[in-house]
Amino acid sequence: MADLYFENLEEGQRRELGSYTVPKDEMMEFARRYDPQPIHVDEEAARDSIFGGVIASGWYTASVCMRLLADEFLNEAASMGALGLDELRWQNPVRAGDTLTVSNEILETRPSESRDDRGYVRNKTVARNQDGEEVLVWVATNIFASN
Repeated sequence: MADLYFENLEEGQRRELGSYTVPKDEMMEFARRYDPQPIHVDEEAARDSIFGGVIASGWYTASVCMRLLADEFLNEAASMGALGLDELRWQNPVRAGDTLTVSNEILETRPSESRDDRGYVRNKTVARNQDGEEVLVWVATNIFASN
């Protein structure tokens, strides 16, 4: 049963979603399966790139963030899905061994005008590495059930 409903979510609320240290084998396996660009899977080619070494796929980074968002927020809420992302930015590369710390902030809430059983929540998820540098930012609109 959900603990958080639309009415419990207010503009300005911020949640720390936890941290995750990126294992090289997991990062590389994801890239081999889903984003096999040389900068993600070929150490020699990546060394000669502007990044100077293998970096994580941005989609891998987004997946790590999504897992923390689900575990620490959405799975406790009366989430009804999302309308989508309005913005997704990969600010800095992620490398094996980096520790990502993820937070979420409620930017705006609005009740549905056509259905009284839900509301829409525009929110921002940010991941930072161990040096405090932003590595990912996304803004999304999620749907939450009303209580």
